[in-house]
Amino acid sequence: MVADGSADAIQLVGVIGAGQMGNGIAHVAALSGLDVVLTDLRPEALAQALATIGKNLDRQVQKGAVTESDRTAALGRITTASETRALGQCDIVIEAATEREEIKTAILKDLVPHLKPDAIIATNTSSISITRLAAVTDRPHRVIGMHFMNPVPVMKLVEVIRGIATDDATFGAVQALATRMGKTTAVAEDYPAFIVNRVLIPMINEAAYALMEGVGSVSAIDTAMKLGTNQPMGPLELGDFIGLDTCLAIMRVLQDGMGDSKYRPCPLLVKYVEAGWLGRKTKRGFYDYAEAVPRPTR
Repeated sequence: MVADGSADAIQLVGVIGAGQMGNGIAHVAALSGLDVVLTDLRPEALAQALATIGKNLDRQVQKGAVTESDRTAALGRITTASETRALGQCDIVIEAATEREEIKTAILKDLVPHLKPDAIIATNTSSISITRLAAVTDRPHRVIGMHFMNPVPVMKLVEVIRGIATDDATFGAVQALATRMGKTTAVAEDYPAFIVNRVLIPMINEAAYALMEGVGSVSAIDTAMKLGTNQPMGPLELGDFIGLDTCLAIMRVLQDGMGDSKYRPCPLLVKYVEAGWLGRKTKRGFYDYAEAVPRPTR
């Protein structure tokens, strides 16, 4: 049962999507002592996710952050499945699929018939309305946003976003779950892109405008922002790390949701995405990652 907000209310966690975010969520959940069912339609994605989790746990062992026995126990708590019905006994299911509303909506509609009545549905969306996603389920009061940062095992923040119908019990249970996972929460209202991406993605978009207009080169813009504002990564490098397709999708959510021209996606960002230059994951974006030292593409 997950009717309260205690730390022990959730014991079995489902994760939908075995990509970068999904495997990171499964990692931290299992390491915190929770049993995890990780699902993905592609068996090869599940195999790759387990390999990635194992490698990341090895890195934590080498740094002394995790013991070898903790690593073994965490891996033993993760099971995988390619069918949604495997999530039927989960106390909470965290959806971590591609940042496209139609995909998330289809997943939630498929998920609902398999869940027990009191199960919580959380979405890792970084920008889409929680209220709107909740409306396609049979339990809007049990739907909430739980936006992890990338890379999940390293980043300490989770944004918690209540939809208009989210009840106090769901909110309390998810707050307790995030704390158990070793995360700090920031509570955001259900407005487009919430807090982090409402501020961050327009900065990356503006850096793309500065590049397009010749204000500075890729290197100059990133160096200026790193040294001038004490950021560990310049905005263009960060855009490549996030994925330029994801940045563009969030800008479009902001533009549609806010109706303000200041959120107009930079044409150069659009062009890069149309070219398939999505950043690190495609080995080319604002930087070319074919060599050991990434080289600016402009």
